[in-house]
Amino acid sequence: MDLHPLHPAAWVLHQLSQDGWQVDKLLTFTRASTLALAHRKDSETVVIKAGFGSNHVLAELDAEQRASAYGFYWYAQLTENERALSRDAFREEADLTEEASALAHMVPLLDRGTSAKFDWYTMPWLSGGNFREHMLVQPPSAQGLWILADVAEALSHLHEIGIVHRDVYQENILIHEGRGHLTDLGAARRLTTPRGPERRQPEVHWPPEYLDDYRNATTAADIFSLGVLIYRYLCGDIPRLDADHERLPVALRNVVAAALARHPRQRPSAGELVDALRAPRS
Repeated sequence: MDLHPLHPAAWVLHQLSQDGWQVDKLLTFTRASTLALAHRKDSETVVIKAGFGSNHVLAELDAEQRASAYGFYWYAQLTENERALSRDAFREEADLTEEASALAHMVPLLDRGTSAKFDWYTMPWLSGGNFREHMLVQPPSAQGLWILADVAEALSHLHEIGIVHRDVYQENILIHEGRGHLTDLGAARRLTTPRGPERRQPEVHWPPEYLDDYRNATTAADIFSLGVLIYRYLCGDIPRLDADHERLPVALRNVVAAALARHPRQRPSAGELVDALRAPRS
């Protein structure tokens, strides 16, 4: 496909085409990676994730500069050292994705390779969209709960092999033939190895412990994030500090409330969430 030469992803897609890929569609790009639908000659279309995105990152302006700026951010070009660190992080992501490929309800790595300035790996194209579309449909359906159970099952298997996902939310749940599949291990870590910054600023689906010790977050972090997603799906709102758990269905009330506990040790396992979400309901 042709992009304007000044588009941040243009160089990446050009490099992929030089390496024998026919790029059909740009899906998304960030400062760290570019995702596209692509295929090689006489091969099926796959999602290719290249570990090179926009060569610029957003940095927050100092307080004294904000009054003279339109908005609060400016663009800063990545240094060569930052690019090298980004490449190492992408290779770790590919390693984790490959390791988790055989697990049920995880989007697998199909192939991987390297280019001049970046690495890449491919995944199957799951054309059923992501879970955000289900979040917009009310009332919640049995199929939606079944998809969330698939995600809990994926997390259970992932935790068993010592990997924490650390970014469970609706866009990272892909749908294929009515079933849920967890993707994007870009933020994941092995339980044996601290990874990432010491702290992360709050996001709706992130647990409170990210504010203090993100780099050592345990499997309980994934339980909290999935608990947020289940609550939002069932109640149509985010769980707040004084969240009314009475809004939850009786059969799921206790386990979802426990998943949202502020202290990680008070949260259930992913397997317990699977059992609760798959339990027959009258």
